[in-house]
Amino acid sequence: MVVIYVLVVTEVGKENEVAGELGKIKGVTEAKTVYGEFDVVARIEAQNLKEVDEIITSLRKILGIIRTVTLISA
Repeated sequence: MVVIYVLVVTEVGKENEVAGELGKIKGVTEAKTVYGEFDVVARIEAQNLKEVDEIITSLRKILGIIRTVTLISA
């Protein structure tokens, strides 16, 4: 299993909406709004890197997301 954390910057005021939409994506186990440089942190579990790619592609289509940083757990 692959565990990924995605750090998300959203449009102003869209943090909760984006976190809610992230939570609907298969593989996203947690999506929380946070304070600081990023607005939302999502935890993702996937079986392989192909599945990671599919999840990240879905995630980037969510309206209100400006930028993402993907961290793959060692």
